[in-house]
Amino acid sequence: MPNPTVVPLILSGGSGTRLWPLSRANAPKPFMRLPDGETLLAKTVARAAAVSGGGPMVTVTRDEHYFATRDAYAELGRAEHAVFLLEPFGRNTAPAIALGAVWAAEHVGDDVPLLVLPADHLVRDTGAFVAAVVRAADEARGGRLCTFGIVPTRAETGYGWLEGGATIGAGTPPVVAVDRFIEKPPRADAERYAASGRHLWNAGMFCFTPRAILAALDLHAPGIVQAARRALRPARGDAMRIDVDPVAFDTMPDVSIDYAVMEKSRDVVAVRGAFDWTDVGSWQAIGELVAVDADGNRRQGQSVAIGTRDTMIHAEDRIVATVGVRDLVIVDTADATLVAHRDHLQEVKDVVAALRTLGHESWRTHRTVARPWGAYTVLLEAPQFKIKRIEVSPGQALSLQRHKRRSEHWVVVEGTARVTRGSETFDVARDESTFVPAGTLHRLENAGESPLVVVEVQLGDYLGEDDIERFDDRYGR
Repeated sequence: MPNPTVVPLILSGGSGTRLWPLSRANAPKPFMRLPDGETLLAKTVARAAAVSGGGPMVTVTRDEHYFATRDAYAELGRAEHAVFLLEPFGRNTAPAIALGAVWAAEHVGDDVPLLVLPADHLVRDTGAFVAAVVRAADEARGGRLCTFGIVPTRAETGYGWLEGGATIGAGTPPVVAVDRFIEKPPRADAERYAASGRHLWNAGMFCFTPRAILAALDLHAPGIVQAARRALRPARGDAMRIDVDPVAFDTMPDVSIDYAVMEKSRDVVAVRGAFDWTDVGSWQAIGELVAVDADGNRRQGQSVAIGTRDTMIHAEDRIVATVGVRDLVIVDTADATLVAHRDHLQEVKDVVAALRTLGHESWRTHRTVARPWGAYTVLLEAPQFKIKRIEVSPGQALSLQRHKRRSEHWVVVEGTARVTRGSETFDVARDESTFVPAGTLHRLENAGESPLVVVEVQLGDYLGEDDIERFDDRYGR
């Protein structure tokens, strides 16, 4: 079957608070490694490539996630076709889709179908997915707004639903008119919907032409399209990276595409998707991707389970031992541990809210933080000092910067560091060290062909990451 000619529009903006502590604000759900080692974003990009016909693939994401998103495309060999629309802050799906539709209308054409794909969904049956997209693209070319409905396998209360009406045409997979969008229902209603044969899970994926969705937005949500055009017109960047204007973007309402358009439009249809689909939105969904043992346990990493039943254990850096427990989810990471009853997994997001109120950084970042030049890991932190392990990739460099309130000691443990300190530039070899006083302009660079590893000791009365004044940065930060 030939690939349809569509423009994938990947929405990669969800925070995934119900998947803490693996998902954090600065490393959200699309970047989580699944049990098979791949990320949800990588899987989405690969799925989009299967239907793009070699054309552009557009991703709307936060500006702070640009480098990680770009690297995901590069690892799959798809960077050549990637376009990134970088939002200055989170909004919702209607503004993101409006940005993508405006870009596509100007650069590809307003009659080429857009395929909207959230970056945090999991689909395994690519063949059936492609067939559904072919069918949806045909409907989109006819001017319809098309969504994807999944035949339910259970009475799910955590998903939105669609109520299907008359069948449209005679193709395969079937397409039905959408009579009604339904928010997450109570259990009794979900059981009735699952048995009806007319109700489908709302997959949150869409297909329509830029002309059709922009017209629908103009009709039902006036102002969004005009704001999207203003936000893109003065955008800084190149053909790959487009930084959305924050002033214009701030005028766009925080509203979903379902609420803004789909629920109000009369010409909405749904492809009855025959492919498997999972909204990986909770630890229950993650657990279902892990093999189950004879006691109903699902375990990753090193663990000992004695008298333990129906429990999920995710262990990263340490061994986790359980004795005489059941119906738990235990997620242990380098700096945070979650223990939750399986019946209360939706409340994990409340933990994130509490941590944010407390000002604890574990709601925002992991102990290891990726940077465009490499990564750093916080090894120890206490009042007045912090110790980091810094790894700089070959040919990369930190920004030329200074700190007002901290000094830094660098000890090279692997490779050779090229150091700029004030007006001097010099190399620091393995087992050697140097010191950067507070207020001194400095840069750390790896000019070699192997990784550079440095142990950094920070001293000062304030050690936050926002005490950085950049003067030159090759990554445009």
